[in-house]
This record gives sequence, structure tokens and C-alpha cells, in this order.
Amino acid sequence: MGTNGEPEHNLMIGENDVHLMQIDPRRSRFPGCIVWTPLPVLSWFLPCIGHIGICREDGVILDFAGPNFVCVDNFSFGAPTRFVQISKEKCFTIANSAVHDSNDEIERIDLGRDIVTWDDALRKSTQEYQHHSYNIFTCNCHSFVANGLNRLKFQAGGWNVVNLAVFIFLKGQWVSKAAIVRTYLPFITVLALGLTFGGWMFLTYLAIFLFVLVGWFFLGSYCFKKFINL
Repeated sequence: MGTNGEPEHNLMIGENDVHLMQIDPRRSRFPGCIVWTPLPVLSWFLPCIGHIGICREDGVILDFAGPNFVCVDNFSFGAPTRFVQISKEKCFTIANSAVHDSNDEIERIDLGRDIVTWDDALRKSTQEYQHHSYNIFTCNCHSFVANGLNRLKFQAGGWNVVNLAVFIFLKGQWVSKAAIVRTYLPFITVLALGLTFGGWMFLTYLAIFLFVLVGWFFLGSYCFKKFINL
């Protein structure tokens, strides 16, 4: 949690007076974005794997960081190194929708409980994942972000941990050159040491590890969908 006492640090999100902001990596503000950062140890061996979060309209990052806990404005594992800004025109639940003022809030909930704004979707995902146990293999940060994108019906929905990871890998923009170094330098170092002391055996075990990990998430996402929460 943040400590400077600003309203944007509150757990309840979607304030009516939120103003859209510009992306500001120095303050970790990425309005309407998905953000990514490498994980300790795991990303040293497989730099395509990392931790992700999704940002409110005011740029504050939300990420599923542990059992029954969605972190607000304190991105786990360090500042984002990559981001993808989502086009609202591709989110069917909020495209061409009028945002209600505070006097209409009760009426909106009573009549339809529809997701009208970007922050509505993230609020519902946050409320749901505050009651989920964290498990890197079955219910993780990718599950949380995929849940939010599905509520938004971004590109018609259908998001899971696999296509979300591919989307970030292919579409993600680097925050800075230093972010590239932070992501790949540990991997290059580990790879060099592994090849020096382990040779082809190191590459073989690394490939097996990648195959098993990707295979698990692929099967869990497409063949046995109940294994991985969304």
C-alpha cells in the first residue's frame, strides 16, 4: 500500500472525479495499461515469465500479490519494465457508454449491475480475488488480469494466462533502456554461467523446464479449464 495519503491509494476504486493521466513511469502511473516486471530467480532462467498487473484509469497499479490480497499502488517485485496500453474502443462493455454521476450510483447497481466504466471492471475483479488463494500454478497474477480483461470484454474476451502472456510478450513496450537491462542481464549472466559449467546439459534441463511449465498452463487453460482460475 502507498503511504502518502492520496485518495488514489484507497482500496475502493473508481472515484467519479478521476482524471485521465499521461503515462509517467517515474511515478509508476500507467492509466488503462497492463504492466509487467521480471520475477526474482524464475525470470533469470526464463525471461519471458514475469509478474503482471492492471491499472486503473488514474494510473494506479493493481496486482494479485498473495492469498486474498490485491496490492494497490505498490507493484510487487519492483517497478514495471514493460506495459501495454489498452484501447477502450475495444472494450465492449464501456464503449459508447455514458458514465453516471454519483447520484445515479444506487440506481445503476439496482437496475442492471452493469460494468459501465473501466474502474467498474477492476473493482469487481479486485473484490473477487480478495477471496482467492494464491497459487502460481492455478491462480496467479495472470489470472487476475485476465479476469479483468474478460469483464471488460477486451477484444471480445476469452483471455487466459497463456494468451495474456503472449500478448504482453509481443505487444509490450519497454519503459526504458534500463528496464531492458534489468530484465535480460540476469538471464544472460545465468545462461553464460550455465553453459560454462553445465554445457548442453544445462540447456537440456532448461528446455525441459520450459516445456513442462508451458505445457501445464496450456493444458490448464485450453483442455482442463477448471484447473486454472480466471
